[in-house]
Amino acid sequence: MFDLAILGGGPAGYVAAEKAARGGFSVVLFEKRELGGVCLNEGCIPTKTLLYSAKLLDYARHGDKYGISVEGASLDFPAVMKRKEKVVKKLVGGVRVRMREAAVEVVKSGAVIEGAIPGGFAIKADDNTYQAARILVCTGSEAAVPPIPGLADSPVIVTNRELLQLTEMPEKLVVIGGGVIGMEFASFFNSVGSQVTVIEMLPKILGPMDSEISAMLQAQYAKKGVEFHLGCKVVAVEGDEVVYETPEGETCRAQGDKILLSVGRRANIRGIGLENIGVKVERGIVVNSRMETSVPGVYAAGDVTAFSMLAHTASREAEVAVSNMLGVPSEMSYKAIPGIVYTNPEVAGVGLTEQEAGPDVKVLKLPMAYSGRFVAENERGEGLCKVLVGASGAVVGVHMLGNPCSEIILSAAIAVEKGMTVPELLEVVFPHPTVGEILKETLTGLE
Repeated sequence: MFDLAILGGGPAGYVAAEKAARGGFSVVLFEKRELGGVCLNEGCIPTKTLLYSAKLLDYARHGDKYGISVEGASLDFPAVMKRKEKVVKKLVGGVRVRMREAAVEVVKSGAVIEGAIPGGFAIKADDNTYQAARILVCTGSEAAVPPIPGLADSPVIVTNRELLQLTEMPEKLVVIGGGVIGMEFASFFNSVGSQVTVIEMLPKILGPMDSEISAMLQAQYAKKGVEFHLGCKVVAVEGDEVVYETPEGETCRAQGDKILLSVGRRANIRGIGLENIGVKVERGIVVNSRMETSVPGVYAAGDVTAFSMLAHTASREAEVAVSNMLGVPSEMSYKAIPGIVYTNPEVAGVGLTEQEAGPDVKVLKLPMAYSGRFVAENERGEGLCKVLVGASGAVVGVHMLGNPCSEIILSAAIAVEKGMTVPELLEVVFPHPTVGEILKETLTGLE
């Protein structure tokens, strides 16, 4: 009998497997596809690889702003996709090595929980039965498919998985959903030359992210040629056309060589045997702050809980779950989960937004141009740093637009998680010249 069986080898599963094995547990990990899950194979890593190529193309095309002349800059789409595959294979191989070095038994198969047995649980995979004292469910999520008439019959509908396997660039791309996934693909295909249309049901892009910053990003991409239709409901897909209704009730159409469906994700909880042991399920698996489910000995982490569907959240939840299994009390904090959009420019935020915080917070804002490093590296670039300070003087939220805020947001996350006050942060020595200094410059306005 194994000490721990893990269902799913994504950012939650493989992190948990390594931590548990190094903590002395015997571990079996079930993954029917490739190690690394959606993040490494179909999400985070491949999309960021593509977006970096697009960013280099943008810089090359506009090199004259920096005194550099690049004639005939173009993108070799098949070569970019090939490099993406190389990066993914390298990182998947790295995870495989980590599992081997930690003595984790990896079974390349889906798994179904058959039921409880004395001292643990029985799990079936590929006609073999495994026994484990504990279970950690990390089966992740999949693209949500709403019941839109004609959606299933369209030959050009794709999710992020199929879009990452294209061999030719679509001349026209329609994106249903203006969230993080939709905007990152809109960014990439806009940079490489596709005509991009984004249709979003909400009155803004990027869902719950800061409204002012999402509006700024939308304005920048509108200038680049992306067409936005907000507050619009998709009512049908007819072949290569998306039929949608505007807020005024007008029926319109958008045609695309490919139509990306990116309206969110749903937890993978079907067909894994949760009902055989009575695990409580709502939108996803219900867990407490220790990542325990309703069944003793069964834990869950990552997208399968349908709470914070981010790779870094999944990894931390897995660490919390395993710590508790190993007898080290730990609780999951969602106070400072950074959210990042890897468009060009980037968007990043952590903690409360201005809309969530209410009237009692002080809102400090400063253009990114107050950072000398930002001006040096972003000719005519627009950006914003927004810091929210609570009544106690602690920083409760930070939201940014501008490169490279994906790297800066970690400092803000530490401040929010630890409840640092403005005076405490101002005592920290920020290196100069860095774009990260914008955080201190913004806070200085409260002195």
